[in-house]
Amino acid sequence: MLKKTIFITLTAVLLFPAISLAADEPLSHTEEIEAYRERRETGLRRPSGWLTLVGLHWLEPGENSIGSAKDNDIVLAGGAEYWGTVSVNEDQLQFTGIEGNDVIYADGTANGGPLVADTQGDATVVHSDTFMFHVIDRDSFALRVKNSEAPARLSFEGLDYFPINSDWRIEADMERAEPGTVLPIGNVLGQLSDAPVYGTAIFSVDGKEHRLVALEEGTELLFFILADRTSGRETYGAGRFLYTGLPEDGKLIIDFNKVYNPPCAFNDYSTCPLPPPENRLDLRITAGELDFHAPGLKRYGDSPAETGSR
Repeated sequence: MLKKTIFITLTAVLLFPAISLAADEPLSHTEEIEAYRERRETGLRRPSGWLTLVGLHWLEPGENSIGSAKDNDIVLAGGAEYWGTVSVNEDQLQFTGIEGNDVIYADGTANGGPLVADTQGDATVVHSDTFMFHVIDRDSFALRVKNSEAPARLSFEGLDYFPINSDWRIEADMERAEPGTVLPIGNVLGQLSDAPVYGTAIFSVDGKEHRLVALEEGTELLFFILADRTSGRETYGAGRFLYTGLPEDGKLIIDFNKVYNPPCAFNDYSTCPLPPPENRLDLRITAGELDFHAPGLKRYGDSPAETGSR
Protein backbone atom coordinates (compact mmCIF):
# COMPACT_ATOMS: atom_id res chain seq x y z
CA MET A 1 0.00 0.00 0.00
CA LEU A 2 1.29 3.44 -0.92
CA LYS A 3 1.93 5.56 2.13
CA LYS A 4 1.19 9.24 1.75
CA THR A 5 4.33 10.77 3.21
CA ILE A 6 6.36 13.87 2.63
CA PHE A 7 9.03 13.04 0.05
CA ILE A 8 12.46 13.97 1.34
CA THR A 9 15.12 14.51 -1.29
CA LEU A 10 18.72 15.04 -0.38
CA THR A 11 19.19 18.55 -1.55
CA ALA A 12 22.30 19.80 -3.25
CA VAL A 13 22.85 22.25 -0.40
CA LEU A 14 23.23 19.35 2.04
CA LEU A 15 25.48 17.31 -0.20
CA PHE A 16 27.88 19.96 -1.36
CA PRO A 17 28.12 23.73 -1.04
CA ALA A 18 26.91 24.53 -4.57
CA ILE A 19 26.34 22.95 -7.94
CA SER A 20 27.53 25.90 -9.99
CA LEU A 21 30.65 27.98 -9.88
CA ALA A 22 30.97 31.65 -10.68
CA ALA A 23 34.13 32.59 -12.54
CA ASP A 24 35.50 35.62 -14.34
CA GLU A 25 36.21 33.47 -17.39
CA PRO A 26 34.31 30.41 -18.59
CA LEU A 27 35.80 27.14 -17.39
CA SER A 28 36.56 24.26 -19.69
CA HIS A 29 34.42 21.18 -19.15
CA THR A 30 37.30 19.42 -17.41
CA GLU A 31 37.90 22.39 -15.10
CA GLU A 32 34.18 22.56 -14.31
CA ILE A 33 34.02 18.89 -13.30
CA GLU A 34 37.25 19.11 -11.30
CA ALA A 35 35.86 22.10 -9.38
CA TYR A 36 32.59 20.25 -8.88
CA ARG A 37 34.43 17.23 -7.44
CA GLU A 38 36.42 19.44 -5.09
CA ARG A 39 33.22 20.99 -3.73
CA ARG A 40 31.63 17.56 -3.44
CA GLU A 41 34.50 16.18 -1.32
CA THR A 42 34.64 19.36 0.76
CA GLY A 43 30.98 18.82 1.59
CA LEU A 44 31.59 15.23 2.64
CA ARG A 45 34.42 16.33 4.93
CA ARG A 46 32.26 18.82 6.84
CA PRO A 47 31.94 18.18 10.62
CA SER A 48 28.24 17.42 10.05
CA GLY A 49 28.55 15.72 6.65
CA TRP A 50 27.35 12.25 5.70
CA LEU A 51 30.62 10.66 6.83
CA THR A 52 29.75 11.62 10.43
CA LEU A 53 26.46 9.70 10.64
CA VAL A 54 26.70 7.08 13.42
CA GLY A 55 23.14 6.31 14.48
CA LEU A 56 19.43 6.26 13.65
CA HIS A 57 17.04 5.73 16.58
CA TRP A 58 13.25 5.63 16.37
CA LEU A 59 11.32 7.59 18.99
CA GLU A 60 8.30 6.27 20.86
CA PRO A 61 5.30 8.43 21.81
CA GLY A 62 5.81 10.06 25.20
CA GLU A 63 9.19 10.55 26.87
CA ASN A 64 12.39 8.96 25.56
CA SER A 65 15.48 9.21 27.75
CA ILE A 66 18.66 9.48 25.70
CA GLY A 67 22.37 9.30 26.39
CA SER A 68 25.39 7.02 26.20
CA ALA A 69 24.60 5.20 29.46
CA LYS A 70 23.08 1.76 28.95
CA ASP A 71 19.98 2.45 31.07
CA ASN A 72 18.60 5.09 28.70
CA ASP A 73 15.62 4.30 26.50
CA ILE A 74 17.81 5.26 23.54
CA VAL A 75 21.51 4.54 23.91
CA LEU A 76 23.64 6.88 21.83
CA ALA A 77 27.12 6.14 20.54
CA GLY A 78 28.72 8.86 22.66
CA GLY A 79 28.42 12.21 24.34
CA ALA A 80 27.06 12.69 27.86
CA GLU A 81 25.83 9.62 29.75
CA TYR A 82 22.46 11.34 30.20
CA TRP A 83 21.56 13.97 27.62
CA GLY A 84 17.96 14.36 28.81
CA THR A 85 14.63 13.39 27.31
CA VAL A 86 12.92 13.81 23.96
CA SER A 87 9.13 13.95 24.29
CA VAL A 88 6.85 13.09 21.38
CA ASN A 89 3.25 14.33 21.49
CA GLU A 90 1.74 13.72 18.04
CA ASP A 91 3.69 16.12 15.80
CA GLN A 92 5.11 18.16 18.70
CA LEU A 93 8.61 17.37 19.97
CA GLN A 94 10.43 18.73 22.99
CA PHE A 95 13.95 18.25 24.33
CA THR A 96 14.51 18.60 28.07
CA GLY A 97 18.18 18.72 28.99
CA ILE A 98 19.95 17.95 32.25
CA GLU A 99 21.86 20.88 33.70
CA GLY A 100 25.62 20.36 33.95
CA ASN A 101 25.82 17.40 31.59
CA ASP A 102 27.59 19.18 28.73
CA VAL A 103 24.54 19.00 26.47
CA ILE A 104 23.88 22.12 24.43
CA TYR A 105 20.47 22.84 22.91
CA ALA A 106 20.26 24.85 19.70
CA ASP A 107 20.04 28.22 21.47
CA GLY A 108 23.30 27.59 23.34
CA THR A 109 21.73 26.62 26.67
CA ALA A 110 21.44 23.28 28.44
CA ASN A 111 17.76 23.59 29.29
CA GLY A 112 16.31 22.46 25.99
CA GLY A 113 13.18 23.49 24.14
CA PRO A 114 11.05 22.57 21.12
CA LEU A 115 12.55 20.34 18.45
CA VAL A 116 11.89 21.07 14.79
CA ALA A 117 12.03 17.95 12.60
CA ASP A 118 13.62 18.03 9.15
CA THR A 119 10.21 18.07 7.44
CA GLN A 120 9.06 21.07 9.49
CA GLY A 121 11.86 23.51 8.64
CA ASP A 122 15.49 23.82 9.70
CA ALA A 123 15.98 20.86 12.03
CA THR A 124 16.96 21.70 15.62
CA VAL A 125 20.43 20.40 16.49
CA VAL A 126 21.47 19.32 20.01
CA HIS A 127 25.18 18.81 20.83
CA SER A 128 27.24 16.95 23.40
CA ASP A 129 31.02 16.80 23.00
CA THR A 130 31.65 15.78 19.35
CA PHE A 131 28.19 14.22 19.01
CA MET A 132 24.96 15.84 17.82
CA PHE A 133 21.45 14.83 16.88
CA HIS A 134 18.41 16.17 15.11
CA VAL A 135 14.98 14.70 14.45
CA ILE A 136 13.89 13.31 11.08
CA ASP A 137 10.34 12.41 10.06
CA ARG A 138 9.94 9.22 8.00
CA ASP A 139 6.32 8.25 8.78
CA SER A 140 7.42 8.39 12.43
CA PHE A 141 10.10 10.38 14.20
CA ALA A 142 13.71 9.30 14.67
CA LEU A 143 16.97 10.74 15.99
CA ARG A 144 19.71 11.10 13.40
CA VAL A 145 23.00 11.04 15.32
CA LYS A 146 26.33 12.35 14.05
CA ASN A 147 29.87 12.41 15.41
CA SER A 148 32.31 14.95 13.97
CA GLU A 149 35.15 12.61 14.98
CA ALA A 150 33.61 9.53 13.33
CA PRO A 151 36.25 7.13 11.96
CA ALA A 152 34.72 7.37 8.48
CA ARG A 153 35.34 11.12 8.39
CA LEU A 154 38.80 10.97 9.94
CA SER A 155 39.97 8.26 7.56
CA PHE A 156 38.35 9.69 4.42
CA GLU A 157 40.92 10.00 1.62
CA GLY A 158 38.65 11.07 -1.21
CA LEU A 159 36.42 9.55 -3.86
CA ASP A 160 37.13 7.55 -6.97
CA TYR A 161 35.66 8.46 -10.35
CA PHE A 162 35.35 7.40 -13.93
CA PRO A 163 37.56 9.58 -16.17
CA ILE A 164 36.03 12.92 -17.08
CA ASN A 165 34.41 12.51 -20.49
CA SER A 166 32.58 15.32 -22.29
CA ASP A 167 30.67 12.72 -24.33
CA TRP A 168 28.60 12.14 -21.16
CA ARG A 169 27.44 15.77 -21.20
CA ILE A 170 24.26 15.13 -23.12
CA GLU A 171 21.45 17.31 -24.43
CA ALA A 172 18.03 15.78 -23.77
CA ASP A 173 14.52 16.67 -24.85
CA MET A 174 12.27 17.44 -21.90
CA GLU A 175 8.74 16.11 -22.05
CA ARG A 176 6.75 17.97 -19.38
CA ALA A 177 4.43 16.07 -17.08
CA GLU A 178 0.85 17.08 -16.41
CA PRO A 179 0.54 19.43 -13.41
CA GLY A 180 0.15 17.46 -10.19
CA THR A 181 1.81 14.31 -11.52
CA VAL A 182 3.53 12.28 -8.81
CA LEU A 183 5.64 9.13 -8.81
CA PRO A 184 5.86 6.66 -5.89
CA ILE A 185 9.48 6.54 -4.70
CA GLY A 186 10.65 3.83 -2.33
CA ASN A 187 13.42 4.24 0.20
CA VAL A 188 15.78 1.92 2.04
CA LEU A 189 13.32 1.67 4.94
CA GLY A 190 10.72 0.07 2.67
CA GLN A 191 8.50 3.16 2.67
CA LEU A 192 6.84 4.74 -0.35
CA SER A 193 6.36 8.47 -0.86
CA ASP A 194 4.72 10.51 -3.60
CA ALA A 195 7.35 12.63 -5.36
CA PRO A 196 6.32 15.53 -7.64
CA VAL A 197 7.32 14.89 -11.25
CA TYR A 198 8.63 17.67 -13.50
CA GLY A 199 8.81 15.59 -16.65
CA THR A 200 10.79 13.01 -18.58
CA ALA A 201 14.20 13.63 -20.13
CA ILE A 202 14.65 11.79 -23.43
CA PHE A 203 18.16 11.30 -24.80
CA SER A 204 20.14 8.97 -27.04
CA VAL A 205 23.41 7.13 -26.52
CA ASP A 206 24.93 5.22 -29.46
CA GLY A 207 21.72 5.61 -31.39
CA LYS A 208 19.48 4.12 -28.67
CA GLU A 209 16.84 6.19 -26.91
CA HIS A 210 16.71 6.35 -23.11
CA ARG A 211 14.33 8.08 -20.72
CA LEU A 212 14.74 9.44 -17.17
CA VAL A 213 12.00 10.82 -14.96
CA ALA A 214 12.96 14.18 -13.45
CA LEU A 215 11.64 15.03 -9.99
CA GLU A 216 10.99 18.60 -8.92
CA GLU A 217 13.48 20.00 -6.43
CA GLY A 218 12.38 23.47 -5.47
CA THR A 219 12.00 26.01 -8.26
CA GLU A 220 15.45 25.88 -9.87
CA LEU A 221 16.63 22.27 -9.80
CA LEU A 222 15.66 18.86 -11.11
CA PHE A 223 16.54 15.68 -9.24
CA PHE A 224 17.24 12.27 -10.80
CA ILE A 225 17.52 8.97 -8.92
CA LEU A 226 18.91 6.40 -11.31
CA ALA A 227 20.51 2.99 -11.72
CA ASP A 228 22.29 1.58 -14.75
CA ARG A 229 24.34 -1.43 -15.80
CA THR A 230 27.30 -0.29 -13.67
CA SER A 231 25.14 -0.41 -10.49
CA GLY A 232 26.35 -3.11 -8.11
CA ARG A 233 29.51 -3.52 -10.15
CA GLU A 234 31.65 -0.42 -10.61
CA THR A 235 29.15 1.86 -8.88
CA TYR A 236 27.01 1.70 -5.75
CA GLY A 237 24.39 -1.02 -5.99
CA ALA A 238 21.43 1.06 -4.80
CA GLY A 239 21.88 3.66 -7.52
CA ARG A 240 23.22 7.18 -7.85
CA PHE A 241 21.85 10.74 -7.78
CA LEU A 242 22.09 13.68 -10.16
CA TYR A 243 20.95 17.29 -10.05
CA THR A 244 20.50 19.52 -13.08
CA GLY A 245 19.20 22.96 -13.78
CA LEU A 246 15.92 23.55 -15.59
CA PRO A 247 15.47 23.02 -19.34
CA GLU A 248 15.62 25.91 -21.78
CA ASP A 249 13.39 25.85 -24.86
CA GLY A 250 12.55 22.23 -24.14
CA LYS A 251 16.21 21.14 -23.99
CA LEU A 252 17.95 19.91 -20.84
CA ILE A 253 21.69 19.47 -20.32
CA ILE A 254 22.42 16.28 -18.37
CA ASP A 255 26.08 15.97 -17.38
CA PHE A 256 26.56 12.42 -16.12
CA ASN A 257 30.07 13.38 -15.01
CA LYS A 258 28.24 14.88 -12.00
CA VAL A 259 26.31 11.75 -11.03
CA TYR A 260 27.18 10.87 -7.43
CA ASN A 261 26.70 8.34 -4.64
CA PRO A 262 23.78 8.77 -2.22
CA PRO A 263 24.50 9.04 1.52
CA CYS A 264 23.70 5.32 1.94
CA ALA A 265 26.95 4.55 0.14
CA PHE A 266 28.85 6.02 3.11
CA ASN A 267 26.94 4.66 6.11
CA ASP A 268 24.13 2.35 7.17
CA TYR A 269 22.01 5.02 8.88
CA SER A 270 20.67 7.06 5.97
CA THR A 271 17.15 6.88 4.56
CA CYS A 272 17.93 7.23 0.87
CA PRO A 273 15.30 7.15 -1.85
CA LEU A 274 15.77 4.39 -4.44
CA PRO A 275 15.61 4.54 -8.23
CA PRO A 276 12.08 3.96 -9.54
CA PRO A 277 11.66 1.31 -12.26
CA GLU A 278 11.37 4.11 -14.84
CA ASN A 279 14.93 5.22 -14.06
CA ARG A 280 16.69 1.83 -14.25
CA LEU A 281 18.58 2.24 -17.50
CA ASP A 282 19.66 -0.46 -19.93
CA LEU A 283 22.89 1.45 -20.33
CA ARG A 284 26.38 1.59 -18.82
CA ILE A 285 26.95 5.14 -17.59
CA THR A 286 30.73 5.15 -17.31
CA ALA A 287 30.86 8.61 -15.76
CA GLY A 288 30.70 10.17 -12.31
CA GLU A 289 31.47 8.61 -8.96
CA LEU A 290 32.58 5.03 -8.57
CA ASP A 291 31.51 2.97 -5.57
CA PHE A 292 32.87 3.96 -2.16
CA HIS A 293 34.63 1.29 -0.11
CA ALA A 294 35.56 1.54 3.56
CA PRO A 295 36.76 -1.28 5.84
CA GLY A 296 33.91 -2.91 7.74
CA LEU A 297 31.21 -0.71 6.20
CA LYS A 298 27.87 -2.50 5.87
CA ARG A 299 25.38 -0.73 3.63
CA TYR A 300 22.03 -1.11 1.99
CA GLY A 301 22.67 -2.20 -1.57
CA ASP A 302 25.63 -4.49 -0.90
CA SER A 303 23.38 -7.56 -1.07
CA PRO A 304 22.43 -8.64 -4.62
CA ALA A 305 18.81 -8.90 -3.48
CA GLU A 306 18.85 -5.24 -2.48
CA THR A 307 20.52 -3.66 -5.48
CA GLY A 308 17.83 -4.12 -8.07
CA SER A 309 20.62 -3.44 -10.57
CA ARG A 310 20.39 -4.63 -14.12
